[in-house]
Amino acid sequence: MDNCKPIRLAVIGYGGMGAWHTKKVSKLPEIDLAGIYDIKPERMALAAENGIFTYGTMESLLADASVDLITVAVPNHLHHDICIAAMNAGKNVICEKPVAMNSQELQDMIDAANRNGVLFTVHQNRRWDEDFRIIRKLYEENTLGRIFRIESRTHGSRGIPGDWRNQKCYGGGMLMDWGVHLLDQLLWMLPGKILSVYAQMSYVTNEDCDDGFTAQVQFEHDVTVEVQVSTNNFISLPRWYVLGENGTVSIERWTLEGKIVKVSDWENRDVVPVVTAAGITKTMAPRTSDTIKEYPLPRIECDVRDFYRNVVKSLYGEEKQIVTHDQVMRVMKLMEAIRLSVETNTVIKDFDEI
Repeated sequence: MDNCKPIRLAVIGYGGMGAWHTKKVSKLPEIDLAGIYDIKPERMALAAENGIFTYGTMESLLADASVDLITVAVPNHLHHDICIAAMNAGKNVICEKPVAMNSQELQDMIDAANRNGVLFTVHQNRRWDEDFRIIRKLYEENTLGRIFRIESRTHGSRGIPGDWRNQKCYGGGMLMDWGVHLLDQLLWMLPGKILSVYAQMSYVTNEDCDDGFTAQVQFEHDVTVEVQVSTNNFISLPRWYVLGENGTVSIERWTLEGKIVKVSDWENRDVVPVVTAAGITKTMAPRTSDTIKEYPLPRIECDVRDFYRNVVKSLYGEEKQIVTHDQVMRVMKLMEAIRLSVETNTVIKDFDEI
């Protein structure tokens, strides 16, 4: 592939995410937007109004020899067939998340990529969220000492969106919609094997598919992770809450409100007991201010377009693919373990051996 020329990209699906992709790549000199295709005439008309070329059929898009790369941004249940058709046409493919309905579908897609000698990756864009990057930095720099518990959650109060996302047959539900992001972040950050998985799902606002879930994932080295997605919370808990031997970090919400609190004097044992209506407690009394110190969260600048930059450099042979087949498969199998735990009401052990 000639790295002197921009990569020609086409997008299949011009809904919310498809339109988002076209806007992001329009500002990248490494990419030339060839056009889009959508099954809905009104979306095609909107793209044309926005100055984007529209292909009359998906087949004509796949037949365009000038197109190097295709981003697939359609409902989840359609990913498998469209991605394989594109790869069979010799196109490199970016698939929206979740990549497939199950691990067998994903394996089919990986096999198609290998068979056709093309790049295949998944748009795990939440790896560029600043809140996650802050937690990852603190973890890698050992800021809190040995971390033993990580809580990662997203809370909303509007239920599941009223489109295909609330129907199981289309790959709806919060595990597939948001869980895939939170699990991908954690698996990308944490080394080591997963020892066990236990999960529960909620169906408060929807009977067909989950409107939330909570998963306890036990990693080796005594790291416990709680992942939670809920769509019926009117008081939200912190987005991140991380406990280490020497401190705690809390990030409250997307606006990056939060703080780090670390112990500054382990030897000072003075305690002012807390008096409650029914007695006193020293165990749960807060530390005195001279034994702890509060720090602001570090600031990290992220650019989600780095995902596309990596794809381009991967095509040129200049970088390794940042979202790999093995990573995507591990996330998919973890989602399957969560579903199995819910269905059987059991702890799934030895996950990495399954």
